[in-house]
Amino acid sequence: MLSRVVVPEILDHLAADDPEAIRSRRDLRRINFFMGNERWFCREIQRFTEQASRGITEIGAGDGALCCQLAEIFPKAPIVAYDLAPKPKTLGSRVLWNEGNLLEMPAPNGGILIANLLVHHFQGEELAALGKWIQGSEVILLNEPDRSHFPHLLGRLAHPFINRVTRHDMLVSIRAGFREEEMATLLGLDDGGWQLRETSSWRGARRMIAWRT
Repeated sequence: MLSRVVVPEILDHLAADDPEAIRSRRDLRRINFFMGNERWFCREIQRFTEQASRGITEIGAGDGALCCQLAEIFPKAPIVAYDLAPKPKTLGSRVLWNEGNLLEMPAPNGGILIANLLVHHFQGEELAALGKWIQGSEVILLNEPDRSHFPHLLGRLAHPFINRVTRHDMLVSIRAGFREEEMATLLGLDDGGWQLRETSSWRGARRMIAWRT
C-alpha cells in the first residue's frame, strides 16, 4: 500500500452489452451507494452554485446515473459527460455526451468538473496530461479509492455478493488509489493557484475539492 500499482481493470475491456459487464455495473451502483459517492457530489456541488450555473462536466460518466441526478438538481445548468463507452440509451438529450478518449478532445472551460472513481486509472505522463486537461475548470471534485488496508478488507468482505469482474477490479482500484495529498501533487494542483480540501471516509473514499483562488 506504500506505492501505487496501476493494473488494467477487466470492465474497461468488456463490451457494454457483455453480461458480466452489465452485472459489474450493477455491483458498482451498489458500491457507490454504500460509499455515499453520488450523495457527496450532489451535496458539495451545491456549495458552488454560481460555478455550477456555467456548466457541470463529468469525466468517466459510465452509465450516466450521476449526470441524471445533477440534471434534476440543476435544471438550468449545461451538463456534459465524457466516457469511452457510447451514450447510454436511457440518457436523454439533457446531457451532452462525448464518446472517446477525453485527452484527445477539447477540455472544458469554466464551471465545475467532477470525476468519480476515474483518476486512479491514470499514471505517469497520462496522469500529468489529465492534470493539465482539467485545469480549465473553476472547481474540481474528485472521488477516488483510498489506498489503505481497511478499504482492502472491506473489498474482500464484499466478495460473496459481487461477480468476478467486480472482485478483481475493486482490489485493483484500491491498490491504484491515493493516499493523503497525492492527488493534488500528481495532478499539479498544488502550485498555489488552487484552494484545496481533502478528506477520507472509513468506507474507502478519498475525496478532494479544488477551487481557484
